[in-house]
Amino acid sequence: MVDKSDEELFVTEFPKGEFGIVDYLQGRVHFALMDQMKLMHKSGMTQEQIKEAIMKTVSEIVSNFEPKKESESS
Repeated sequence: MVDKSDEELFVTEFPKGEFGIVDYLQGRVHFALMDQMKLMHKSGMTQEQIKEAIMKTVSEIVSNFEPKKESESS
């Protein structure tokens, strides 16, 4: 279970505003990565360890992405 103080310290909400959908999604990803890296650094990981862990995770996400194909009738 997440401690509320940890959540407040490590989770930055991306502000809703006059952003296009692509900018909004990229902003959310950016904030999430920055929050994760801040937590990893505080837990004692080096910058190189953080980079390796983040790149591994992102590579796995991209590699496993299989977009749904649009049906020909739509």
